[in-house]
Amino acid sequence: MQVEPDKELYEKNAADGRPPLVVLTGPTAVGKTALSIALARAVNGEIISADSMQVYRHMDLGSAKITRQEMQEIRHYMIDILDPWEDFNVVIFQRRCKEAIDEIYDRGKLPILVGGTGFYIQAVLRDIDYAENTGDDGYRRHLERIAAGDGAETLHRMLEEVDAPSAEAIPAGNVKRVIRALEFYHFTGRRISQHNEEERRRENAFNACYFVLNDDRDKLYRRIEKRVDDMLARGLLEEVERLKDMGCRRGQTAMQGLGYKELLDYLDGMCTLEEAVTLIKRDTRHFAKRQLTWFRREKDVIWLNRPDFPQERQDEMILQTMLNHMRERHVI
Repeated sequence: MQVEPDKELYEKNAADGRPPLVVLTGPTAVGKTALSIALARAVNGEIISADSMQVYRHMDLGSAKITRQEMQEIRHYMIDILDPWEDFNVVIFQRRCKEAIDEIYDRGKLPILVGGTGFYIQAVLRDIDYAENTGDDGYRRHLERIAAGDGAETLHRMLEEVDAPSAEAIPAGNVKRVIRALEFYHFTGRRISQHNEEERRRENAFNACYFVLNDDRDKLYRRIEKRVDDMLARGLLEEVERLKDMGCRRGQTAMQGLGYKELLDYLDGMCTLEEAVTLIKRDTRHFAKRQLTWFRREKDVIWLNRPDFPQERQDEMILQTMLNHMRERHVI
């Protein structure tokens, strides 16, 4: 199956003033990678990874990073661009992603944003202004000292007092995001949850088809458990050991990823390997559930539910359905 796209659609001054973009997302282990390659081959597209862990070098197994062979010569962006000790956040992703989109347009191809980090996808689709704080960093250091001395829960309670919606959305363990929300309130007097909600109401900056691939929950959970077992069989523990030898520690952004923090705890003697594996599987299931909750809140989403398609031709028919939607919306 091959579609020859209308090259004029790739110009930034498209008919409605918005350039074309395709998003393919869904919960972890649902099968996005293979479908994204088939889609890219069909529409002369190139793929931008919307994954918060695949940006890191040396973190291949735990992030389920696509291999060179799996890419099938389709160009990919936002993979292996940082070392594990470097910070990464939505603002950096948004900037780098815009640069990749411009490069793809310049090459006369269609950008396809693929991954499960809904927060990142939303930032690009709506061109959200996250109002990075440029004030002095004294208050940030003060908050970091509180986290180090009194614990992340104390910091999280501080956020709950001034911005309950943000405290509900941000886990206490994500100290960087908690600090950023407190900083925003400190310097602006406004809740960052209110600011972000205003930004979310923006219209899409792109003429986009936003696809969410999903499956029966029991099947999805079985695939998650099998994926974790396969990762371990292929050497995930050894990957984490190498990262630890390189100086990576649990508090770093990269080491917050599923599979990495649990195995670091095992290597530090905080739990058994069996306990670590059980936690990885449980937390990955919970993560998939949170992803689906996020996507259900998004507007103008096109759901692709695997059980709605016959098993024997499932991927082929899902791809054809995507192409039909893209034609209807003049994306191709």
